[in-house]
Amino acid sequence: MTGTDYPDLAATAAHSVEELLPAATADLAPVLARSRRRPLPPSPASGSEPGDSVAFLASCPPPARAVEVPPRAAGTGAPHELGVADLLAAFAGATLTPAALLAALRERWADKDLVGGAILAEIDGADEAAAESGYRWRTGQARPLEGIPFAVKDIIDVAGAPVTSGSRTTGDRIAPADAAVVARLRAAGAIPVLMTATTEFACGAPHNARYGAVTNPWDRERWTGGSSTGSAAALAARLVPLALGTDTGGSIRVPSAFCNLTGIKPTYDLVPRSGVACLSWTLDHVGPMTRSAADLRLVLPRLTGRYPADGRPAALRVGVAGSWFRELCDSRVLAAFDSTVDTLRGLGAELVAIELGDLPLINDDMLVVLVSELASTQESNLDGFGLFDIGTQVRIARGFVPSAADYLRSLRRRAGAQRDAVRAMDEAGVDLVLAPGIGSTAARLSDVTVEVDGTRHPMQAIIGRNTGVFDYLGLPVVMTPAGFVGGLPAGVQIAGRPWADEQCLRLAELLQSATAHHLRGPG
Repeated sequence: MTGTDYPDLAATAAHSVEELLPAATADLAPVLARSRRRPLPPSPASGSEPGDSVAFLASCPPPARAVEVPPRAAGTGAPHELGVADLLAAFAGATLTPAALLAALRERWADKDLVGGAILAEIDGADEAAAESGYRWRTGQARPLEGIPFAVKDIIDVAGAPVTSGSRTTGDRIAPADAAVVARLRAAGAIPVLMTATTEFACGAPHNARYGAVTNPWDRERWTGGSSTGSAAALAARLVPLALGTDTGGSIRVPSAFCNLTGIKPTYDLVPRSGVACLSWTLDHVGPMTRSAADLRLVLPRLTGRYPADGRPAALRVGVAGSWFRELCDSRVLAAFDSTVDTLRGLGAELVAIELGDLPLINDDMLVVLVSELASTQESNLDGFGLFDIGTQVRIARGFVPSAADYLRSLRRRAGAQRDAVRAMDEAGVDLVLAPGIGSTAARLSDVTVEVDGTRHPMQAIIGRNTGVFDYLGLPVVMTPAGFVGGLPAGVQIAGRPWADEQCLRLAELLQSATAHHLRGPG
């Protein structure tokens, strides 16, 4: 997520939007003032109608250049330590069965210290599905992800499971059918096993009003990051090898960075969103999270139905993003980023500086779109406004501040921003761009602050700053481990031109072949 800090989390939640409107108006005043100083010319002469952004993405050809990845050595260890690729190899070699894996993981699910609030419910039918997967492996009928257990963020429907969006407003809702992404993973043989925690409607406070906070397996005094908070914690604690998350302002990438994971926000609309609770239809993305890029490369095509060709081998040339991403970033986090740049250089990459457009304006427009669409999606719940947690309340109230013209101006600028970003890549001769991940390590739960060079900052002023701009642009982005700062994980982003999802993952895998950050677990 992105935006300014929350009010005092100990304060009593407001009973109505009207109680928060004065503060919300003051919060958004500078954002809207900057926007209004830059009106767009009349449409369609400007090429900036609200729908032009989707049309622009659709018009972009996939990249033709390939990132070459060296062969990967098979991993070893206890069943809970194995990732997707290694589990598939173990199943194929009959050294492990899906049922035995499920039993081993269940022992970990019973340990509250390991779970840390990540698990909301077990999903029925896992034992039967694991038995079927075992039979398929024995009889040569295994599907591509046969027997792989996965966790599902609590805004993504799983048939017959409780899916509450982390909110008291949803009651004891049971999902009527699988979301498209769950159905696609099932069809590939994967098994949904856990519903995992989210912040309320993927936008609320870390201290969720219904379920409480999810603690970070790397430091239980810190937050896992949101909003795919339970999915990240479950992966980091080795409760599952695969999880589904969503990303509207950074909600896959932030917890991936904070938990030493690899997660991808795909190109906008590459992965279907049907059956997923909407936060912002313009910005929402659904994507997988794992502990390695190699695993994501196995999973993502099963979600998209696209199996990209390798492309022609070419000299590796990568953009390195500039000022915006470094301005509010701890120097130790930047050192980890710069070390990643040096690693790529050592792998023979040519690195070129790049600026992706007017990122301060993009950040403002992203915020206006997000809160406006959130207010729209939650309008029918306003009679129960007091049931929302304070973080959700603040954002809904902000969504009633922009005028229709403000909202549409921010939408209309999106296609132009996308064209500028792709033009910058064209001029630099790159398909991929490296950028710092989150400007800090994980937030303290006690006061919801982060540290940047010794100064405490409200978490929301920092954590979405480097991620939300890519949701607005709709570009594919991978968060991959970059090392450790004071024993806590830091991440680096790999962004690409539209439909370069596979190439982003290939570059992440190349980095992971030359480093060992992603292999390290908590504890």
